[in-house]
Amino acid sequence: MLLFVSALLILGCANDEQKNTQNPSKPNIVLILVDDMGYGDLRSYNPESKIPTPNIDGLASEGIRFMDAHAPGAVCHPSRYGLLTGRYPFRTNTNVWPEQPVIDEDRMTIASLLQSEGYHTAMVGKWHLGFDESAAIEASRENAQESGNNTRAAYRQYAEDQLLSGGPVDRGFDSFFGIRASTDIPPYFYIRDDRVVNPPSDSIGNNYSGGIWTDIQGAFWREGGIAPDLELIDVLPRFTDESIAVIENHNSSNQNKPLFLYVAYPAPHTPWLPTEAFEGASDAGMYGDFMAMVDAEIGRILSTIDKENMSDETLVIFTSDNGPVWYDKDKEQFGHDSQGGLRGMKGDVYEAGHRMPFIVRWPGVVDHGAVTDQTISFTDLMATFADILNTELPQNAGEDSFSLVPVLTGEQPEKEAVRPPVVSVSSRGVRTIQDGRWKLIEALGSGGFSDPASMDPEPGGPEGQLYNLEEDPDETNNLWLNHPDVVNRLKRLLQDYDREGGSRPAE
Repeated sequence: MLLFVSALLILGCANDEQKNTQNPSKPNIVLILVDDMGYGDLRSYNPESKIPTPNIDGLASEGIRFMDAHAPGAVCHPSRYGLLTGRYPFRTNTNVWPEQPVIDEDRMTIASLLQSEGYHTAMVGKWHLGFDESAAIEASRENAQESGNNTRAAYRQYAEDQLLSGGPVDRGFDSFFGIRASTDIPPYFYIRDDRVVNPPSDSIGNNYSGGIWTDIQGAFWREGGIAPDLELIDVLPRFTDESIAVIENHNSSNQNKPLFLYVAYPAPHTPWLPTEAFEGASDAGMYGDFMAMVDAEIGRILSTIDKENMSDETLVIFTSDNGPVWYDKDKEQFGHDSQGGLRGMKGDVYEAGHRMPFIVRWPGVVDHGAVTDQTISFTDLMATFADILNTELPQNAGEDSFSLVPVLTGEQPEKEAVRPPVVSVSSRGVRTIQDGRWKLIEALGSGGFSDPASMDPEPGGPEGQLYNLEEDPDETNNLWLNHPDVVNRLKRLLQDYDREGGSRPAE
């Protein structure tokens, strides 16, 4: 196994004798992305959380917490596009995912970047960025019904071992085991590499928990086809088993290559399905119990890294794709603030929609228990990995990506921004841009799940929203009319981003 060395040496920034005597190397990278977790669910971000998360909190104590990290989208597929490509998702149409690949064939991803640098690349979990499903669509044409993205393919017909191209193994991953979208979006079946394992030949009906939960909370899933070998409650632990197998097999058979493992858990997204061992594990109901189970599954992966003696040479990154589905009534019921004091929820332009916990553990590089308020985006992983590997990104890759290595090494002054203003997009396509304390939202309303989602401007009133996050972190005092200079500057910056096709300057 390759010996781990400090990234300071990798970057040629030698500050001590040890770095002068070691040779550069490449760390293993394990990226863990959970689904629909709130900023306030982890006790390392919210000491008042009602959910035990000892494994993720342990990562935070051994690494650095980013307090102002943003998903590039406030729902699943835009967020994942930005994460993998280093490019803001408003630059493409992510809504094509039910029928075709979202990521273009010739576009670099973090996986293809690492693959080109000699990494063995593996993905386990939820893809949600589309496959070429033309053969399945043709087979289902007689029974096709037009509906929304989440139900369009519910009863689509697939064959055993059917090819699904355009997915992970065609976008830089050497292997893939997972599902096409969420565990409440039918059809439900496993995919191995680019092939259907068992087709969704059985069917499952709609399920709602009722009671205190809305229709999109609790043990909610939509009706559609399901593979005979798939039980929804088994998906989360199955993905952990597959991830553990990747780590163990790599350590025994790929010792000449570093590993990149991307684990994309479809949880704590609905359906909330804690196993019996986790029922009552939290004081936040079904959601909290399921989140506690997610933490335990992550603990299994971290324990395997330890068992395989890989911890000292492995960079671990943890985050969530977007915010939670958690309402005011839920806060009152359980006394648990999943949003951690932020406004809004999943889908929204407000902070709870896209500001996420973001934790990096990198032994020998990142100080234990470090904290930063640097404003960053998930898109920054592309440039960060390139910087670690001392390679240049081509101009047509990672257009909105900036290296976080200076933050990880502690060299970046906290008061100096490590990257330009960050953009995120809501479920309805409304953009927000944050420049230090100032946050501009292009329209009125949440742009997402919270009411009102949209509002028409009143005569003489603000056309959008401007908040001073330092003085008003709750985003309650719209300063659009008070600071036209700031509004015009940030609007022009968005226009520049549109016109230039990227926010990363030309080399």
